[in-house]
Amino acid sequence: MKKFEIKVPVDVASFDELSEMEQRLVVMAREATHRSYAPYSHFCVGAAILLDGEQIVTGSNQENVAYPSGTCAERTACFYAHAQYPDSRFKMIVIAARGTDGEFVENPVAPCGACRQALLEYETLAGHDVKVILCGKDKFYILPSVKSLLPLAFVEF
Repeated sequence: MKKFEIKVPVDVASFDELSEMEQRLVVMAREATHRSYAPYSHFCVGAAILLDGEQIVTGSNQENVAYPSGTCAERTACFYAHAQYPDSRFKMIVIAARGTDGEFVENPVAPCGACRQALLEYETLAGHDVKVILCGKDKFYILPSVKSLLPLAFVEF
């Protein structure tokens, strides 16, 4: 039997250590959490995507009593981004969340598996790595790509 390890590089930064554009996206992702419709989980998520034309698209989670008919913030943002800017490619995505207490979560929260797979589709379409920033209250995880969130991804054969 052969064994291998998968290692994912993650930088941990404070808000002040982020670039001006990264800070702008953090603010926009956090603002998007206030547009969530989360009457069941009370967990509000926002996402901001930077496109190669410097457009920024945001999304928030939208729940529905007929679970799983709702959608996550990341998929709301990425589907809207591609629908409105089909020739643009993703450069970066930032994800923020507020917990059931209404406060931003202490530790950064990563996307669910369905969102990871959907985002990977757009990273593949872009033809380059799409930076991912996961927001906590005072710390931020910076990953080099969507693929780093889903190292053994399902891909078309």
